[in-house]
Amino acid sequence: MEVINTIGRRKTAVARIYMKKGSGNITINNRDYKEYFQLATLQYVVTQPLAIAQVEGEYDIKVNLDGGGITGQAEALRHAISRALCEINPEFRPALKSKGLLRRDPRMVERKKPGQPKARRRFQFSKR
Repeated sequence: MEVINTIGRRKTAVARIYMKKGSGNITINNRDYKEYFQLATLQYVVTQPLAIAQVEGEYDIKVNLDGGGITGQAEALRHAISRALCEINPEFRPALKSKGLLRRDPRMVERKKPGQPKARRRFQFSKR
């Protein structure tokens, strides 16, 4: 099997992955994924598509991650892994799609407006 190359995005995070048959190693920016994502919830998010497709420990994944925060990066990686699994075997698609893992989450940070401290927050109103 050749190397499968896909991309995943979430907020401003971008995950580029290279997936091939192997022993289940996930390397992110030359570090193990458990070292990179220390929270158990983020480790679960990363391995979620592999668990749904029941292929844990079958593929080696090399990841280049940049942009965003750690949660956005974890979800971008989940998106990329889901896309790669669909390329490998189209039978995984219905299970991944029903869990919403193939959809690029469109939610982004709302921009700050002029004359306000944040996007929606206004300065305190003073009647006098």
